[in-house]
Amino acid sequence: MKTKKVMVIGLDCAAPELVFERWIDELPHLKRLIYSGVAGRLRSTDPPITVPAWASMVTSKDPGQLGFYGFRNRVRYGYGGNQIVDSTDLREPTVWDILGKYGLRSIVIGVPPSYPPKPIHGCLISCFLTPDRSYPHTFPAELGEEIEREVGEYQFDVENFRTHDVGALLKQIYEMTRTRFATARYLIQNKPWDFFMMVEMGTDRIHHAFWHYMDEQHVLHRPSPYKDAILEYYRFVDGEIGQLLELVDDDTVVMVVSDHGAKRMDGGFCINEWLIQQGLLKLKKRVDRLTPLTPDLVDWKQTRAWGYGGYFGRLCINVKGREPHGIVPRSRYEWLRNRIARQLRTLKDEKGNPLQTRVIKPERKYVVTRNIPPDLLVYFGDLYWRSVGSVGMGSCFVYENDTGPDGANHDYEGIFIATKKGAPVGNKPRTLNRLHLMDVTPTILREFGVPRRKGMQGKMIPISMVPRPANTKTRP
Repeated sequence: MKTKKVMVIGLDCAAPELVFERWIDELPHLKRLIYSGVAGRLRSTDPPITVPAWASMVTSKDPGQLGFYGFRNRVRYGYGGNQIVDSTDLREPTVWDILGKYGLRSIVIGVPPSYPPKPIHGCLISCFLTPDRSYPHTFPAELGEEIEREVGEYQFDVENFRTHDVGALLKQIYEMTRTRFATARYLIQNKPWDFFMMVEMGTDRIHHAFWHYMDEQHVLHRPSPYKDAILEYYRFVDGEIGQLLELVDDDTVVMVVSDHGAKRMDGGFCINEWLIQQGLLKLKKRVDRLTPLTPDLVDWKQTRAWGYGGYFGRLCINVKGREPHGIVPRSRYEWLRNRIARQLRTLKDEKGNPLQTRVIKPERKYVVTRNIPPDLLVYFGDLYWRSVGSVGMGSCFVYENDTGPDGANHDYEGIFIATKKGAPVGNKPRTLNRLHLMDVTPTILREFGVPRRKGMQGKMIPISMVPRPANTKTRP
C-alpha cells in the first residue's frame, strides 16, 4: 500500500463557469492547481442538492441507493412534513470509513451529512446540519472544546441566508469561512492524518444571497454596492486555500471539488397552484394569500397529486392503499403519472415560450430506490426556476421565493480539480470530460491503493496518469 496524503477541499455550490472561466485569473491558488493538474466539470446527482450530492460523492452510491431524494425525505406514506436527512440515515460506508479499515487516519470537517458525528479513525467535526455547539458535534467528543480553546467559536452555518439584511449576512459568511479554514489549519498541524476533507458552506450561501446583485441578466438585478460581493468572497476563499496548501508537502494529492453549481433564478413555478388548476389537487377552501401547503388545507379524498417546493420539484401521487386517503387506483397510477409528466414537459412560461421542464421517474434514474422516493422529480425551466410549494398566489409564476429572498438556483455541474501540490505548472489547463461526483471516492481509494467497494458506481479519474506538456515550467 502506498503511503501518501490526500487533501480534498470541498466548496459547496462552487460554479465551474466562475472558477474555470470568468475569474480564473483572479484566483491565483486555484489557477495554479488547475494548471498543474487536471480539471473538469463534475456532474452532480439528480437532484443536485447538497445532502444527497455530498453523500453520493463520499460513498460512490447514487441517491436511490442511499435513499436520499433531497434535503428532506418522506419517511412514511402520509401527508405530514418530510424529515431532514442526517448522518444516522447514511448506511453506506464513506471514503473515510473505508480508509479507516486499512489503518489510514482521516480529518473530516463539515462534510454533509455528518451530524450527529459518528466514530472514525481520526477526527471529525459535523456539518451544517448541526443545530449549535451545545449539541455533540465532534469525534472524539473532547475535540469540540479543544477547537474552541485553540481556534475560537466554530460556526457550522450562517443563521439565515434568506434575509434582506445582506450586510450582516456577509459578515457572518466571512466569519464562518475564516474560522473553518483556521480550524482546518489547526487540525492539519496538530493531528495525525493521511486523508483530509473539508466542506465550506459559504460558497453556497453567498450565491443564494448575492447572485442577483452580480448577474445583470437576473430578473431582480439592480445596481448595488454588493455587485462584486461574490467575486471578492471567491478571492478570500482562494487566499484561505493558499494558506492551507502551505501546510502540506509537495507529494500531497490535492483535490478541490463542489457538489453542484449555481445559476440565476428566473423565478418560481407554483407546483401546487398548477395541480389545483389541473383538477388534481383540491383544497378544503379557497386560499387568497401566500400560504404554505399544509396537510390540513387539503381535501385528500378529492386529491390525486400534490407537490413540494425547493430548488427542484417533487410530486407525489395519492395512491389508493398506499397513502392514508389515497384515491388513485394502482391500476391507474402509471397512466396518471405519465399524463402529469407529459403535461409538465409541455409547460410554457408567461410569454408562451417552452419552459424546458425536465421530469424524472426515480426508478429509471437510480439502480435501486430505497426508502420512499417521490413519484416524479421535476426541474422547472432547466433549473432556472425553482419549485414553489405554497398556494394562494393566484398564478403559477412568481418572481420571489416563497421561503425568503434567494437569487440563485442549483445547477447540474460542480468543479473538479486534482493535482499533486508540487507538480510543475503547464501553460494551459488540462480538461477532463464526463466526470461524475461519484468518481471522487474510487479516485481517492486508488491513490491509497485501497480497492473499491462492490456497488460503487464511480470510475477512477486519471489524475496521475496524464502526461505533462513538453514545455512545462516551474511553479510560479
